[in-house]
Amino acid sequence: MTTPTLRLTDAAVTTATVDALVVGTMSSAESLRLLPGSEEVDAAFDGELTGLLTVLGARGKADEVIKVPTRGAISAPLLVATGLGTVDGQPTSEQVRRAAGAASRALSGTSHAITTLSRIDLGAAAEGSALGSYAFTAYRSQNDDGPLGQMDLSVPSARDAGARQDLTRAIAIAESVTAARDLVNTPPNDLYPASFADRAVTMAQAAGLRTEVLDEKALRREGYGGLLGVGGGSSRPPRLVRLHHAPAAPRAKVALVGKGITFDTGGISIKPAAKMEEMTMDMAGAAAVIVTTVLAARLELPVEVIATVPMAENMPSATAYRPGDVLTMYGGTTVEVLNTDAEGRLILADALVRAAQDAPDYLIDTATLTGAQIVALGSRTPGIMGTPEFRDRVTTISQEVGESGWAMPLPEHLRSDLDSKLADIANVASHRWGGMLAAGVFLSEFVPDDVPWAHLDIAGPAYNTDSPWGYTGKGGTGVPVRTLAAVLTDIAERG
Repeated sequence: MTTPTLRLTDAAVTTATVDALVVGTMSSAESLRLLPGSEEVDAAFDGELTGLLTVLGARGKADEVIKVPTRGAISAPLLVATGLGTVDGQPTSEQVRRAAGAASRALSGTSHAITTLSRIDLGAAAEGSALGSYAFTAYRSQNDDGPLGQMDLSVPSARDAGARQDLTRAIAIAESVTAARDLVNTPPNDLYPASFADRAVTMAQAAGLRTEVLDEKALRREGYGGLLGVGGGSSRPPRLVRLHHAPAAPRAKVALVGKGITFDTGGISIKPAAKMEEMTMDMAGAAAVIVTTVLAARLELPVEVIATVPMAENMPSATAYRPGDVLTMYGGTTVEVLNTDAEGRLILADALVRAAQDAPDYLIDTATLTGAQIVALGSRTPGIMGTPEFRDRVTTISQEVGESGWAMPLPEHLRSDLDSKLADIANVASHRWGGMLAAGVFLSEFVPDDVPWAHLDIAGPAYNTDSPWGYTGKGGTGVPVRTLAAVLTDIAERG
């Protein structure tokens, strides 16, 4: 990962020895406005900064970045005006985070900058600056234009304990998101079940977590039929990774489960060739769960967290599972396979049953599960299903942190569409309608009725195939790490 150094400062921004100064702008019906906290910058331009920016085309829209040579008005040779969009009253954290990210992306190749966005929301400005400048360069032989080197965050007092605490937390969250992005962006010839498990264990042990890895022999001995079935076509066998954050006096126990398909061809029900290379991201749920569990330890959250992470590669071969096979899941439920490209729910079924055996107070799973999620909600909005009260709690938190989850139902009538002529349940319905919801209904069969449960389908939001926006570049996004971290924090505070 490559992210800038973040540093608090209470020095005057107009005389700071930096390469660029970042200020915020806002849209309004009357005219462009500067974000509060930039008054001395405007004064240095003799009160004409908004007029100058307007002449240059600034409107204060979200993701708008305008660069202005300062010609000696301030010490920095470059002023960057980054738009927050329309602001009603106080800017939201997400508006600040997104504006900081857009500015940070625009400062690629810059050594040192300072921002006044931090005067509005320090944590959001820090997160946006770090995430916006992220670049995955591990496989480039040359990288001529590196990311922003350092961002100074202007605050009234850089020695304030609260400010230092806010920055420490923001850095921890941003580094966790970028760690998830790194995993998602790593190509599948280097990230396969065994190597993925090794990376997870290395990260976890560095944070003091307990770890356990089941290889294919242990999986067979213990009856993980879904994981073995999906991974049976690959020369690189599956793994199940277990990570455990165990604080001394936890407020609650939370089970996390993440789908870890390191590459998905669709198996015998093979996918079209076009854009199949994007299926390197089919382990984004697993990446999020792993780094979130490590983050819980790093933040010393008083919540016991047990991650159960199934990892497999879905390949066609002479040993691959077939449409028409019946698999016996961990726990004994039998599943008729009608489509081998609906593999994520099979490995999650194994993991959900195992996770429930730990008697958690809450259970959360996340997965790049269905293309139907993108059809229903687009590429930026996770679908959140589960037990209604906990689903809504997770949805509210997801929206608060800017990951924009949306609550979706689990219609009872869809269960009969999963009836099998051979087994307890089929892995897909006989039609394409409500595919995201049908997948959620399938997963619900493997979750105890008395456990508050939330399922996050992140098929679109986990990987950005479009142009960069805000603090989100192309490739892995790190969604839903910030949601999961905020949910754990909320549980730590409220139970």
